[in-house]
Amino acid sequence: MQLVVARIGRAHGIKGEVTVEVRTDEPELRLAPGAVLATDPASAGPLTIETGRVHSGRLLLRFAGVSDRNGAEALRNTLLIAEIDPEELPEGEDEYYDHQLIDLDVVTEDGMAVGRITEISHLPTQDLFIVERPDGSEVMIPFVQEIVTEIDLEEQRAVIDPPPGLIDDRADIASSRDES
Repeated sequence: MQLVVARIGRAHGIKGEVTVEVRTDEPELRLAPGAVLATDPASAGPLTIETGRVHSGRLLLRFAGVSDRNGAEALRNTLLIAEIDPEELPEGEDEYYDHQLIDLDVVTEDGMAVGRITEISHLPTQDLFIVERPDGSEVMIPFVQEIVTEIDLEEQRAVIDPPPGLIDDRADIASSRDES
């Protein structure tokens, strides 16, 4: 199975290094020197990581055969894709790959069906489940422990405890103004 692990950003310097937007919780495993990665578009790869280092909080990589700024710039916006065993699980016990979560049924703690996870949106502050409801509408559910209380891969479901207004329009609105 293929897993997107990074997106190549701009060139850094004149020796072929590029910045990368990391899209994996395991960059030390997936983006290590010697790793051979498929690419999207496929015509850009496969790419073999020659060196990697962190500079000013950003991961910089250099690939075999890319030795100048022009070659590095040509790779901009290319997705790096690692081949993984579909049975492989992340290292942490409360960590999941996207493919494990897609198509899970979403239910509330009291058993009310909410819908099915169709997509995971990775934002800078948190991840969101994009859930398709039975009527075809979508609802976004933050993938945080306070809301997503359980992921049960055997039962193929995610249990949530949504605050008022997250999955319905019955939010309790508090106001400091006196009602007159």
